[in-house]
Amino acid sequence: MRKGVKVAIVGGVFATMVGGAGYGAFNIVSAVSEDSGTSSVTQTRKSGPPTSEEIKETSRKFLAAWAKNDPATAAGLTNYADSALPALTGWHDDAHVTRTVLTPGTPVGAKVPFKVKATVQFGEANRTLSYDSSLTVVRGETTGRPLVQWRPSVLHPAMREGDTLVTGESAAPPIQAVDRSGVVLSQEKYPSLGPVLETLRGRYGDAAGGTPGVETYIQRQDVEGTTTAKTLLTLAKGKPGTLHTTISASAQAAAEQSAAKFSKSAVVAVKPSTGEVLAVANHGYGAWNAAFEAKLAPGSTMKIITAAALIDNGVTTMTGPAPCPNEAPALSQTFHNLEGMAPDEGATLSSSFQRSCNTAFIKLSDELGPEKFAAEARNRFGLGTDWQTGIVSYDGSVPVNGNSDDPAGMIGQGKVTMNPLNMASVTATAITGTFRQPVIVSPKLGDRQLATAQGLPASTVSQLRQMMQATATSAIGTATQAMAGLGGGDIGAKTGSAEVGGQAVSNSWFTGFRGDVAAAAMVEGGGHGGDAAGPIVASVLRAGS
Repeated sequence: MRKGVKVAIVGGVFATMVGGAGYGAFNIVSAVSEDSGTSSVTQTRKSGPPTSEEIKETSRKFLAAWAKNDPATAAGLTNYADSALPALTGWHDDAHVTRTVLTPGTPVGAKVPFKVKATVQFGEANRTLSYDSSLTVVRGETTGRPLVQWRPSVLHPAMREGDTLVTGESAAPPIQAVDRSGVVLSQEKYPSLGPVLETLRGRYGDAAGGTPGVETYIQRQDVEGTTTAKTLLTLAKGKPGTLHTTISASAQAAAEQSAAKFSKSAVVAVKPSTGEVLAVANHGYGAWNAAFEAKLAPGSTMKIITAAALIDNGVTTMTGPAPCPNEAPALSQTFHNLEGMAPDEGATLSSSFQRSCNTAFIKLSDELGPEKFAAEARNRFGLGTDWQTGIVSYDGSVPVNGNSDDPAGMIGQGKVTMNPLNMASVTATAITGTFRQPVIVSPKLGDRQLATAQGLPASTVSQLRQMMQATATSAIGTATQAMAGLGGGDIGAKTGSAEVGGQAVSNSWFTGFRGDVAAAAMVEGGGHGGDAAGPIVASVLRAGS
């Protein structure tokens, strides 16, 4: 035991120790040493899931070793000792924990929940860190022994591979993030912004003019170097610097409230005239910013790009032919429309766009070709061009596969992957004709080079705007119901529903604009675009910028 380290494990099967020698301490040490892996007795290798008794005993011994600061023994009770050892050693050496209390809960199958109460001391500062975690007991593949399945999340649920738990001067000074009008943005008021604000602090805290404090934090390596992934405990406060963002507090509030109505949803709003991000909200994804990082099929919202490509390449026009049959074959696959959609062999591109007729776009896919479609997405809409938004983001993918995934991509299926950030940007480009790479902080921070793209001809913009306006206001428009109440003026939208393998209900997608605000949302398992994602977008558009 390291000098000065005090430990305790509490619970139905654990003795309690508050420091010093004693009967409780003897029992804990004895329990741990009973299975040090050095027994000379050869036993038959067991197979199958661990028994309830094995789960109980293995978790007890692991938690006992961790609590008494015996990382070698604790790591030896895991299935990846080489990875567990430095993390468990760092519990004292890097995180400066001087006393550990672990309280196990009732196992649920092989999963054992437990509570952590750790005393952290750094210099004269002394604070308590408390949180919930869990471990899972598995059967060792080579030994057959019951072992704790090692994951960094055992140490803390917010940790992932490569992370380190550290106590010391913070990696970056604290920040006071403010919106475009100077309103303070906090995680308490805007929960979705918590991970975003933490990332902004890690990347730009030094530039904001603050001074660091002393904290216990998760240290992570990202594309721009070492950052503070999450602050867990503040032992001594630093002085925050002011960091200006492009967020609109009113749009953010609307995004948070509307996204929270669904189990898994994400929404982004941008200002088309500048590319500035006005809102980003997620619900049901934990610390993951799905709104910026998801890679999912966007469904028929992708028809905005397809329509632009058809017009730009002279295949058809808004008032030109785009017949809508019941089915359309393409590269050994037969595509269909949503159930109940009546065929219309005399349909125009505009009417097929408004009704979101899949077969109309599939029938024209041969004439357009996948290479021209992919080129439209990249060269005119800026997708896949290495966006530098200010935080981690994914800028979309429109691959050419040489099979039926190519025509499927033109209706937002196949191998095309997007997120709400991408589709909000697509709408912004469609209605202005200019691609402005989205940003959440000024590109001067970090001296970032923004992506560029050619943009769209004025005639294409005019036709896209008219088709999106009709989709949001006409009797046959699939977005009309969701956009009702926003007025019949400068508004427009496109719906989408994306089928996902193994998922009974499709993902709901919706993108729209009102004045100088464009927004896009997705709801996993939400069904039709207008039913779930549509109301989220409408709420954000109603809030404005």
